[in-house]
Amino acid sequence: MSNLRISEVAALMGVSDDTVRRYIDQGRLTAVQLDNGRKGVDGREVAEFLRAGADRPEPGVTIATSARNRMTGIVTRVVKDTVMAQVEMQAGPFRLVSLMSRDSVDELGLEVGSVAVASVKSTHVVVEIPES
Repeated sequence: MSNLRISEVAALMGVSDDTVRRYIDQGRLTAVQLDNGRKGVDGREVAEFLRAGADRPEPGVTIATSARNRMTGIVTRVVKDTVMAQVEMQAGPFRLVSLMSRDSVDELGLEVGSVAVASVKSTHVVVEIPES
């Protein structure tokens, strides 16, 4: 069993430590006592909490998609040249970068501060275990 410190849970969720404590107080997460005597949360429960939140349907007219990795975020940077554009967005703790045509950026009206949904579809995803 992987128990996580509240600060680790907060970093994974992209929220503050206080928000995680509120989730515990509200009964949305269950606190466990760590070896050091402090509160933590079972990693499996965090995974389920995040998975359940990810299953909520996105607003909009799309009724189905094959992409499973959809993240709502805010556009933080747009760099356009005559043909192509680079769009950066922040979705919780994740920084995403997309290369697309300038026409697509213009048609979507993407600019810094725009709320957008990034759909990531890949046949190759690298998963790593961070050092404890």
